[in-house]
Amino acid sequence: MTTLTETTHPGGFLVWEAFRDYTRETITVATGTAFATLDPGTVLGKITASGKYAAHDPAAVDGTETAVAVLWGKADATGGDVPAVALVRGPAVVNRYDLVFVGTPSEGEITAAHAALLAVGILVR
Repeated sequence: MTTLTETTHPGGFLVWEAFRDYTRETITVATGTAFATLDPGTVLGKITASGKYAAHDPAAVDGTETAVAVLWGKADATGGDVPAVALVRGPAVVNRYDLVFVGTPSEGEITAAHAALLAVGILVR
């Protein structure tokens, strides 16, 4: 018998949001980063120099060290910058178990990312 594996769904991390036209925006996911293929629910940081988004990286010094958004659907920026939709502000509530962190952040770094998301109105439960 074939075993099926269910992957993450666009917006599957979302528990509640006030108004989708307010909480979500079309963003640009930057190419040339270590993690260019991102899944729905990936926590994002904003590159200060370009205003583009990339996977949150606590060790970075380019702006992505601060979590500011959550990617709505899959984005593949291996061939160049791509537009994508992200949850960029609240009020919104997201499921902590459905958030995706690239690399291997520590528990403290994940807690700090949750606090940073709360600063933009995205509550992690």
